[in-house]
Amino acid sequence: MSDPSQNADTDVSPPRYVRVALRLATPQPFEYALPNGVETTVGSVVAVTVRGKPMRGVVVETNVVPNTPRVRIRAIDAVEPSEFRLAHDQIKLSQFVASYYRSPLGMAFALALPPEAVAEKKTKSAPKVLALPKTGEIDLNAEQRSAADTITAAAESASVICLRGVTGSGKTEVYVEAIRGVMARGGQVLVLVPEINLTPQWMLRLAAQLPEARIVALHSGLSDGERFRAWGKAARGEADVVFGTRMAVFAPLPGLALIVVDEEHDASFKQQETPRYHARDLAVLRGRLRNVPVVLGSATPSLETVANVQKQRYQLCTLDTRARPNARPPTLHLVPARDARKTEGLSALLLRALDDRIARGEQSLVFINRRGFSPFLHCHICDWQSHCVECDARMVFHAFDNKLRCHHCGSVSTVPEDCPSCGNTELLPMGSGTQKVEAYLRRRYPEARIARADADTTRGKHDWQAIYDAMAAGEIDILVGTQMIAKGHDFPRLTLVGVLGADDALYSADFRSPERLFAQLSQVAGRAGRDALPGDVLIQTDMPDHPVFRALVADDVNAFAQHELADRTQAQLPPAHALALIRAEAAESNAAHNALKRIARALQSSQGVVAFPPVPSPLARRANRFRWQLMLTAEHRADLHAALNRAEHAAEHTPEVSLSIDVDPLDLT
Repeated sequence: MSDPSQNADTDVSPPRYVRVALRLATPQPFEYALPNGVETTVGSVVAVTVRGKPMRGVVVETNVVPNTPRVRIRAIDAVEPSEFRLAHDQIKLSQFVASYYRSPLGMAFALALPPEAVAEKKTKSAPKVLALPKTGEIDLNAEQRSAADTITAAAESASVICLRGVTGSGKTEVYVEAIRGVMARGGQVLVLVPEINLTPQWMLRLAAQLPEARIVALHSGLSDGERFRAWGKAARGEADVVFGTRMAVFAPLPGLALIVVDEEHDASFKQQETPRYHARDLAVLRGRLRNVPVVLGSATPSLETVANVQKQRYQLCTLDTRARPNARPPTLHLVPARDARKTEGLSALLLRALDDRIARGEQSLVFINRRGFSPFLHCHICDWQSHCVECDARMVFHAFDNKLRCHHCGSVSTVPEDCPSCGNTELLPMGSGTQKVEAYLRRRYPEARIARADADTTRGKHDWQAIYDAMAAGEIDILVGTQMIAKGHDFPRLTLVGVLGADDALYSADFRSPERLFAQLSQVAGRAGRDALPGDVLIQTDMPDHPVFRALVADDVNAFAQHELADRTQAQLPPAHALALIRAEAAESNAAHNALKRIARALQSSQGVVAFPPVPSPLARRANRFRWQLMLTAEHRADLHAALNRAEHAAEHTPEVSLSIDVDPLDLT
């Protein structure tokens, strides 16, 4: 009797191989075999095993001839459902991030992967959120109608529209009208905002004005389970509006018909760790890939956007008047800062203005972009200061828990009872932060309702929303805070804004500091006088003739932009020239310095590129690592990237040094 196996069908298809990009800091994808009967395409999401650990990745190449010995190639474990497959534009975005921003391929593709589906933990119920009445139709003024019509007319085209509108001019209503038109045509809309704390108010307004809209949020403040469900709804076309921070630019949107980037100038759209992409620029690219219009909204457009408008790459729409008929711009006053040193940073003029608002039952906002009680502790006997032992930075005094904290590396220590250097028992807090200002105001106005909004008071998931709701309900008289209170918030009874420490930004070595300060002050000033009650803005400065303050007083964003563009062009800086920063970190300063010197020598013959000598970073030591940087500029981006290719090759044999490349950097520290 013969062996049955001899008669069995022994025809086995030859093995097939694919390359998979994994969330690992390696430049090349990994090779895997496909089991018989399993099919994949470029963009398929697959489950694999790496060093015994499960991991998901994206197929980036099929039908490959492997470079790895075939006996060492593992088979993929599974192919995720088809709704997980990345679409053409998501694939192109990821490839662009890897190429342009010099990111490992797998880390670029990981940006477009759905979050892991996990079991939800029970959480405490959120505080009650103020609901807005449903409005239905929106009564647009002539400027708003013209802008909305321009956006609608750009449907099914890759137009980029810069919507420049003064604070309170009703940019949101223009967005809503454009979104309504897209929904009527069955399309999806992607809305990007720079910060998580803007999402609740934005979503409330959208829900009130578009009650029929299916809206989902995508941002890092959500749990993995919440993000997974939102991602799925977007992928299945069950969401009309996907609303989120920079990560949402990679969201799956089969019916995408419009992209809105609100506060497009904001630096939060740029990710500061690998992959260092800029979500605004990726939004423009995605609009081009999908042939849909992109709206870039801001009261103070970035200089990059202004330059693109001047080159007629972008179309400009302006909203020059406040949307509410009885609202008018606040009156802006420049107040000498030197007069405020004896009253915890608040000038006599600002204190009198606060007195008036409390007497009238109106609300005030005091803005200081420095959290903590004081920037540092100081011994007046021996000049000791509270420096961080891990960084070249001072430890900030936080009075609420009597701790010294480093805002760079996160180190925390107790406040010494006496000076570590000379034993003096009187250590003085120098300068002012939000805690110190709040403490002084509580002493001066014991009957007033005072709140503080900064990174220390909004650590919880719903902390900022609770502060916002209390402010909107008139339960706060004075709100002290950092930049999180400066943008996107509408409080009709807020009639006074006081700005402390405005000059600090102008001492920075960062060439973008004036642009950031102008945008920040324009935003915070725009919180006052948004309804019938007149508003005042008091900015404390000892440099009233600086172009930033002159333009603010004149309310002339265009004059400021032209002044800055001229300076940048002369200095061969962005947006006139492309910029890249090569950073080196090491346990020894010489190792980081020598690595960059080696790279600089390799770039000496680079055509059209200026490579500046390596210098210590502004924060030369962080978390006990020494930091150096090398800056490159070029008129043409092709020349810059050719030089970066040579830089990467020169950096291949420096394992003791951590090297990174930041293209179009916004943070020069």
